[in-house]
Order: sequence, then C-alpha cells, then structure tokens
Amino acid sequence: MDKKWYVVNTYSGHEKKVQEKLLMRANSMNMEDYIFRVIIPERVETEIKDGVTKEKVKKLFPGYVLVEMIMTDEAWFVVRNTPGVTGFIGSSGKGAKPTPLQPYEVDKILNSMGMSRLEVSTDLKEGEIVKITGGPFSGMEGKIFALDLENQKLTVLLDLFGQETDVEVEISQIEKA
Repeated sequence: MDKKWYVVNTYSGHEKKVQEKLLMRANSMNMEDYIFRVIIPERVETEIKDGVTKEKVKKLFPGYVLVEMIMTDEAWFVVRNTPGVTGFIGSSGKGAKPTPLQPYEVDKILNSMGMSRLEVSTDLKEGEIVKITGGPFSGMEGKIFALDLENQKLTVLLDLFGQETDVEVEISQIEKA
C-alpha cells in the first residue's frame, strides 16, 4: 500500500493540539509505519501596523490538517478517534474510507510552505525510476542520476530519441514510477 495525503477536519483553533496528539498516538500505538507526517498548512505574512513590522503566521485552511498516511483500518481508527478530530474530508461517513488528495493538490499546498510531498532523504535514491509530472518532459520516465537537496532539484536521465540525456527537474515535478 502507498502512503497518501488526507485532509482531516479539526475543531477550529485546535490544529496544533491535534497535530501533537496524533503524532503522540501514532508513536504510542506503534503506528509510525502507517502515519508519517501531520502538517498544518500555514504561511508567514508580514504586517505593518503603526510603523512596526511584524511577522504573523496565518493558517491557509483553519480547522484542517494534512496527514500523510497509509490508509488501513487501524490507521483510520487512530486518526478518526484522536481528540479534536471531527472527521476526514472526502468521506461519506458511515465508516467509509476517505479519498486522498491528488499529488498536484498536495504539491501546491506544500510548495507554498517551502516543503515537498516527497521526503527526499528517505523516498528518493539515485538509480530509482521516477515519472515527470510537470514541465516540458511531463509524462516521461527516467532514472535519478543526482539529487540536489539544497535546491530541491533532481537530475534525471531520460531516453530522448534513443540517447540518454540528463535533465534537471524540481522535486515537485516528479512522482515515483
């Protein structure tokens, strides 16, 4: 089973508590192999008031957190029964499993926060085959030749007209093949 991103509804203003409780429960219930990251979508805004510049953290989606997980009955139960969680978005209720976010939706949210859907250090390795999802080489598959973690870029070897060619793509423009 693949890990995917899901949107979890929380009581408004309780996002941080839900994040902490969910990570703590995943740890105490040995669910670290199923529940990976819990992210509160937010951005820093600069505000000037009375000539004083202040930075303020603003939630992109108040009352919601993103959870990267493998959807099993046990993982679903742990998330669903975490204090402060009111449910999953994309579920019809009645015990139905929710629909995960599409990779492009996750990329858009995480990129706005300076993050990546893929954890480069654990998810991607040199020699691994990836599919390019954006840019001029969209739809092509290639082998990872080099990783540039600092700039969130990869060098991928593609077969162009029968010749192996290296191209540079952003991490947000790929997915595992």
